[in-house]
Amino acid sequence: MAVMRASRSLSRVALLAARTPALAGARSLSAKPVRLSEEEITSLTPAGWTTVEGREAIERKFQFADFSEAWAFMSRSALAAEEMCHHPEWFNVYNTVHVTLATHDCSGLSKNDMELAARMNKFAGSA
Repeated sequence: MAVMRASRSLSRVALLAARTPALAGARSLSAKPVRLSEEEITSLTPAGWTTVEGREAIERKFQFADFSEAWAFMSRSALAAEEMCHHPEWFNVYNTVHVTLATHDCSGLSKNDMELAARMNKFAGSA
């Protein structure tokens, strides 16, 4: 059953990539991300992001003028996350979006987290 679910999931990603030119170069799901060292985490963490106490993850709270701007940010971020096959944990209330990033495949932080964080900063206009 799990194999069938994984197969369906891979098929959906392949179908989405075939239909969406921007996703055609999406990262392979079979590539396992490498966990960053403490030094790499310190040097690569984008501006505005902080480490989560008691967990190897980074987080940031974004504030926007209104719900529409917050939703637009989440939409751009969702498309980037899908392209990267790397999805955030997030929570939205009106004009605030709280994001936590970690890589489950390596049980910590990877360059994928840092790349998605930097892209989110850019989407929010705080790069």
